[in-house]
Amino acid sequence: MKKEKSFLYKLAGGIDIWLLASLFALVTIGSLSVYSASYNYGVSAKYISVQLFAFGLGLAFMFLLANVNYQYYRQFDKQIYIISILLLVSVLIFGTTVNAAKRWINFGFASFQPVEAAKILYILVIASFLDKHWKSIKKPSILIYTFLLLIGHFILIMMQPAFSSTLSYFLVTLVLLYAAGTEPFYLLCIGIFGGLSVGVPLFIEFLRLQPFVSEYGSLTGMFINSLQASVMGIFYVAVAVIAIIFFVWWFLWKLRIRISIIYPALLAFAVLFGSLAAMSVEKSMKDYQRKRMVVFLYPETDPRGTGYNVIQSKIAMGSGKFLGKGFLRGTQTQLGFLPEQHTDFIFSVIGEEGGWVFSQLTIILYLIFIWRAFVISREARDKYGSYVALGIAAMFTFYAVINISMVTGMMPVAGIPLLFISYGGSSMLSSVCAVGILTSIHARRHTYY
Repeated sequence: MKKEKSFLYKLAGGIDIWLLASLFALVTIGSLSVYSASYNYGVSAKYISVQLFAFGLGLAFMFLLANVNYQYYRQFDKQIYIISILLLVSVLIFGTTVNAAKRWINFGFASFQPVEAAKILYILVIASFLDKHWKSIKKPSILIYTFLLLIGHFILIMMQPAFSSTLSYFLVTLVLLYAAGTEPFYLLCIGIFGGLSVGVPLFIEFLRLQPFVSEYGSLTGMFINSLQASVMGIFYVAVAVIAIIFFVWWFLWKLRIRISIIYPALLAFAVLFGSLAAMSVEKSMKDYQRKRMVVFLYPETDPRGTGYNVIQSKIAMGSGKFLGKGFLRGTQTQLGFLPEQHTDFIFSVIGEEGGWVFSQLTIILYLIFIWRAFVISREARDKYGSYVALGIAAMFTFYAVINISMVTGMMPVAGIPLLFISYGGSSMLSSVCAVGILTSIHARRHTYY
């Protein structure tokens, strides 16, 4: 009688070598960069120990998650969503306040950032919902329910507040809705909500920095002053926009251009909740956060203030030239000119000490990792596995593009880490766990075991 092959044997045959190779290479580069970034501060041993411990623990969870059939998550999506909400609520109750924000739960020997786990759980939930309702994906109720799943996390994260952590949610939601075949108009509504949530506070801050605001005419000046004086000005403008939307719909209806009431209603819904979210963001964001989101356009206007980070990052990246200054030899890094160099600006350390060569190597490794995640999504046995892998791929793409663009001055400084590379135990653990889920999907692309 032929002996059946063990599950471990089957799992080993289903491992994506390119995915794991790029993972280990990125973590190696990240560990060396974190060590160098903290070398002259006397905490390099501590930081590298935390980083490697989180990676080791992540590998254990990765193996465990690879053994678990990912399809089980689909069956328990409601419970998973409740767990994610409880995680975000727990940090508001038991979290440690640092710089007027509650983002970490301190256990004494270690700290944990619940939002890092919540974003992975959100992908599992939203993928399950879209998989169960893909046949009715064009119904407005699907968009509303998806929006409610999104807004539940958004509100709790903004209460911490952790503005930058909410940004990836919008991209993941849009990508999965598009993959599920939703109406382009629904994607527009989600985009309007996200655009208002982020764009309005930045627009207000941009106006605050303009010396010529007082030179505007009376009507325009009143509008700008209304926005500047109170966040309620955002609400008043939103009400006016909603009124215009329904007036245009009514006018077209009179012209016998029949458009369902659903479309202006959903558009008004997106404008209203996007404006409310903008008010929440405007209240929760600190002054330095708002300024650094805008000053990236002209960092030289405030070289010792909010423009300092971007200027120093550009200097570090440029001084590395082709081959870099060498490990532990970056002047901007070792002399402490580069801010947040072990977390948000870790790619600047790579650029200075490793030069163009290691910067491009890091980007290529990310491209390989993301490419394999997309391949796993394409080859998945079912829609649920495809959606989960696609959501994870979108999340990693977002973090890589935003962080690298941020440190090179092409996008605002948003406090987005470079996954697998930036220092952070919670980020490392959740990211490696995501690889475990990808491995589970890939290993079962031909079978349901």
